[in-house]
Amino acid sequence: MSTTTPGAETPAVAPPPAPRGGMPASRLAASSGSSMRSWAIKIVLLGLVDALAVFAMFVLFMQESWIVFGVTLAVTIVINWIYLRPGGLPAKYLAPGLLFLAVFQIFVVVYSGYIAFTNYGDGRNGTKADAIENIQLTSLSRVADSPTYRLQVLEQNGSYSFLVTDPDGDVLVGNPDQPLTEVTNAEIDGTGKAISLDGYTTLSFADLLNNQRAITSLSVPFSDDPADGALRTPDGSNAYVYESALEYDEASDTFTDATGLVYRDGGEGAYVNDDGRELIPGWTINVGFDNFVTAFSNDDIRGPLISVTIWTFAFAILSVATTFILGLFLAIVFNKPGMKGKKVYRLIMILPYAFPAFLSGLVWLGLFNQDFGFINQVIFGGAAIPWLTDPWLAKASVLIVNLWLGFPYMFLICTGALQSIPEELTEAATVDGARPWAVFRLIKFPLLLVSVAPLLISSFAFNFNNFNIIYMLTGGGPRDINAGVDAGATDILITLVYKVAFGEGTGRDYGLASAFAILIFIIVATVSIISFRQTKALEELN
Repeated sequence: MSTTTPGAETPAVAPPPAPRGGMPASRLAASSGSSMRSWAIKIVLLGLVDALAVFAMFVLFMQESWIVFGVTLAVTIVINWIYLRPGGLPAKYLAPGLLFLAVFQIFVVVYSGYIAFTNYGDGRNGTKADAIENIQLTSLSRVADSPTYRLQVLEQNGSYSFLVTDPDGDVLVGNPDQPLTEVTNAEIDGTGKAISLDGYTTLSFADLLNNQRAITSLSVPFSDDPADGALRTPDGSNAYVYESALEYDEASDTFTDATGLVYRDGGEGAYVNDDGRELIPGWTINVGFDNFVTAFSNDDIRGPLISVTIWTFAFAILSVATTFILGLFLAIVFNKPGMKGKKVYRLIMILPYAFPAFLSGLVWLGLFNQDFGFINQVIFGGAAIPWLTDPWLAKASVLIVNLWLGFPYMFLICTGALQSIPEELTEAATVDGARPWAVFRLIKFPLLLVSVAPLLISSFAFNFNNFNIIYMLTGGGPRDINAGVDAGATDILITLVYKVAFGEGTGRDYGLASAFAILIFIIVATVSIISFRQTKALEELN
C-alpha cells in the first residue's frame, strides 16, 4: 500500500521513446507494410518480364539469332540491375520509356534503313539455305512405279500428320516440319494398316473431304535432306513417293533439271539459267544503293515517283493553307465579344475533329459515289459526276474531305492564339487611327504566327504522311496503268510506300519501299529544319 504526501502531484509516466527519429509506431508499421507490398509487386513484375525474356531467348537460341539473343540477354540483365539495386530512382522511371523508345522507334528506323539496302521482298525473304530447301520441296514430282504407302491422316494442335504403313509393314509418322520417324505404339487394324496413334486425332472420311485441298498439298519428307524425297497423297488413303525434279549439286552450287538445264547463283539472290529464267524462291542479299538507283533511273518508276512527289507537296501545302484560312476566319468570327451562343457554335465547329478520320473517309466515300451518292443525287440533282474516278476531281475530293477534317484543329489553335493577344495593343492602334484590316494585318496576324507557325509546320508534316484519308477515300486511285508500280492520281508518297511494300498487283518489294521511306524522311526533315529556322524571325515579335 503506497502513500502520498498531501498536496504533492502524482508524477507523470514518461511515454516510450518514439523509434526512428520520433515516428509513431503505427506509422512505422504502415510504412513497413507498404514497403513490403511495393517490394512484392516489384518482384512479381520483374518475374513476368524475366519469364518473357527467357522465352524469347529460348526461341532466339533455337533459331540461332545470336545478335538478337545477346541484346535481349543484356537488356534483361540491365533491367534487373536497375530495379533490384537500392537507389537509382531516376533510372527506374526512365528505363521503361527508354526501352519502348528503343524497341518501337529506334529499332524500327534502323531496321527499315537496313532493309532499304537489300532485295528483301516476295520470293526473296529468307536465307540461301532456306531457298535451296524450298526449291527442292516445291519442285517435287511423283516417282514412276513408286511403292504405295497405306495412309491415315492425323491431326494434332491444328496441324496434319501422315501415319503411314510402308510395304514392309513398318509404321511411320511425320508432318511437313518433322520427317518420317518409325513408331511402335500405333493401333493396327485387321489388314495390318496403322489407323491411330496416341496423342493424335484420326480424321474421319468427312474430315478428309472438308480439308481435301490442305491434305493433298502436304509434303512429308523422308529425312532432313530434301533430296531424299517426300510422301504426298492424292486421295487421303494412299501416299506415294515424290522426288525433286531439280537435282542440287553442293560442290558446284547449281541446280540441274530433267532436261539438263543448269541453274547457277546469278549474284542477285536467285538461281538463274543461261536464258535468264529464275528459280523461285530466292534469298535476301545486300544490294547497296541499287534500290535508290532504281527509283531514279527506271523510267517505269521514276515518272510515277516524280508525279506522286509533286502531288504530295501540293496536297500537304493546300491542306495546311485551306484549313488554316478557314479555321482562322471562323476563329475571328466567333471571337467577337458580345456574340450570343459562342459556346454552342464552337462546339459544333469541332465535331468533325472528334470524328475518327478513317470513318470520315468511309462516310465521304459514300457521299461522293457517282451513281447513288448524296452529293450527286441531292445537291446536283442526279448528275453522274465522277468524283473519285476522274484524276482531277479525285484530287479535289481529297482536299475537300481533308478541309472538313482539318479546319476544327486550326479553329481551336487560332482561337487560343487570338485570345492570348493583349487587347491593349488593338485599342492603342485603333486610337492611333488604324483601320481594322491594318490592325489585323500588322499586329494580330504577326503575333498569331508566333504561336501558330510551329503548329503549321507539324501540320504540314502530318499531311505529308496523311495515309488514312487517301487510303480510305480513293485508295490512291484512279490507277495509272502505265506506271511500273501500283501508283494512282491521288497517291502520296506514304500510300505509294504501302502499295510497294504490301501491294498485290506488282508484288511486295520491301527493299524499294524502305528506300522510298528514307526519301520521305529526308524530305520532311529538310522542310521542317528550313521552316523552323525561318520562324526564328517571328520570335523577335515577342
